[in-house]
Amino acid sequence: MRMEYDDAAWERSDNIFEDFKKKIVTPDVLLAVTNFMSSYRDGVRPVDLARIADVGGFNLCFRMVFEDGFSSLLRFPCPGRVMLPEEKVRNEVAIMTYLKENTNIPVPRIIHHGMAQLRVPGYKRGDRPILDPDIGEEKLEFLYGQLADILLELSKPSFDKIGSLAKGADGWDISNRPLTMNMNELVQLGNFPPRMLPQSPFSTASSYYQSLEETEFMHLKTQRNDAIDSEDDCRSKYIARGYFVNWQRRTVFTIILSPIVVASNSSVTTSVLPMITHSPSWWLLLEMPEEWPRGISDWSKAYKKRLETFLLALKRKQDAAIESGHLIEGQRLSGRMRESWDNGDFWINYGARKSWAFDVVWPMIDGKFFGGSDGETTQSVDAIDREEMGPFIHKKLEDSKRRILDNWD
Repeated sequence: MRMEYDDAAWERSDNIFEDFKKKIVTPDVLLAVTNFMSSYRDGVRPVDLARIADVGGFNLCFRMVFEDGFSSLLRFPCPGRVMLPEEKVRNEVAIMTYLKENTNIPVPRIIHHGMAQLRVPGYKRGDRPILDPDIGEEKLEFLYGQLADILLELSKPSFDKIGSLAKGADGWDISNRPLTMNMNELVQLGNFPPRMLPQSPFSTASSYYQSLEETEFMHLKTQRNDAIDSEDDCRSKYIARGYFVNWQRRTVFTIILSPIVVASNSSVTTSVLPMITHSPSWWLLLEMPEEWPRGISDWSKAYKKRLETFLLALKRKQDAAIESGHLIEGQRLSGRMRESWDNGDFWINYGARKSWAFDVVWPMIDGKFFGGSDGETTQSVDAIDREEMGPFIHKKLEDSKRRILDNWD
């Protein structure tokens, strides 16, 4: 059964968000935002006060139009939604600057960045997007082709570590820890101890994957509320993570470590391994596997059809880029993405990076790598430390009786 978000942590997050909702739309705040944005356009007056342009899952945006036709956007992280705002903004500015300097991806000019005490309005979860099953192939291939162009550009830069970009005296380098959406959600919606998140970049593939899998286990351990619903459910989740961690420790990674720059949701940024970048993107269906209403098997069937369309569009873009000299043969992604889907690496990479999706995609991982079916591994439980499992399950069941949030400070 899927591990749910900690509802108590989610409620705390919503309360913080709602508190600021009452403050951001006041005339005083709108005037302050207008004056702030105007201060970076000397001699040109705004047409009107700044207006809220958008509220996403992580950011609030103000937009203001000036008399000369110029428009500016003020974007900042939402309290209650973003757990590490300063680090997030710093990484976003770094990745946008790097992409503008080193790729052909259109990137807006950054006028100014910093931290301010502005607050955000309320946010309502609307209907979740899903790809129209009747969309025409020609229209879909055109859209996928545009996305393929961006992916090819993102796949070109490489670094010798896994983490977040920073520009120093000697140029660009991976000098900070990775910061991912999953890390943010672990703290926000799982009440995960921030100090247990990675604190530095990774220099090897094995150390990065080991960290991901240990975080999966620690997540099960530290989320007090809504993590399990029975003794059997807890045992299944413990065993699945135990197999995954032990298997990753035994796996020898033979890939060359040349992390590739990725901008995730234009919100959380990091450089990642080629084996992750070479996995096809889940968003071809818009809806994540763990949110698909008809289950993981149906998602897989629907996805496979769209993947063929995307790989065709990607291949055409690759051919054109190679012919024009903007890409070399060794930088093709389409074959590697197909291989990742066919051999099951897609599910390994997805489950390792998305903590609340792990139990949903576990049947796909188990069937491909452990010989199980329907998530019931056929391997002996001897691979799991039974002496630790019993007390773990007992403590988890006892902890779940009290709906509180642990204080990790």
